[in-house]
Amino acid sequence: MIPIIAIDGPVSSGKGTVARRVASALGWHLLDSGALYRVLGLYAQRLGVALDNKLALVDLAENLPVRFVEQGGDTRVVLEETDVSEAIRQESVGELASQVAVLQPVRDALFARQRAFAQPPGLVADGRDMGTVVFRDAPLKIYLTASAEERARRRYNQLKEKGFDATLAALVEDIRTRDERDMNRSVAPLKPAEDALELDSTDLTVDQVVARILDEAAARSLI
Repeated sequence: MIPIIAIDGPVSSGKGTVARRVASALGWHLLDSGALYRVLGLYAQRLGVALDNKLALVDLAENLPVRFVEQGGDTRVVLEETDVSEAIRQESVGELASQVAVLQPVRDALFARQRAFAQPPGLVADGRDMGTVVFRDAPLKIYLTASAEERARRRYNQLKEKGFDATLAALVEDIRTRDERDMNRSVAPLKPAEDALELDSTDLTVDQVVARILDEAAARSLI
């Protein structure tokens, strides 16, 4: 059995940063499932494929020309031959990802691709449904969250550092809207797995969250 740590949570909860740090500390593989949906949304937009065209989106998902390349301790996302690591982090692309993610046929098309990331010595997978759908058998499931205001503040700082324009009030509204959509969609709604450890990171540092997860993994004899 390949050990898996599944980290789920709402947008901008810090799960991507935490998952990357945990994977690095353990020397395990990393799956950023949200990146797959973001790349798909971006690719569809560039090709002029409507986001309600299920058949076309499934075809794109099944043949998505994306690679994840480890480079200098970071993971670069390459679509066809273009590095889209920064482009897929824009808020507009996050909105595209949220729209394609509600389509069950699209999720089915990406399911096997996500499962294939489970390779020795282990996998840290972050997303919305890693513990509830994709890796239901994961021995450690984390549900990481934070207040909408704190998540918006973190996202605002990230965007400003990268030179993107943003307003805090708009980000709070966007996060609440996406939370509502993700939690109430009929397909794989965002929620903690029944056996997930829920962590509220509103008043915690990244180091504290990472340490808590590593302690939990050790307690469960995963490391």
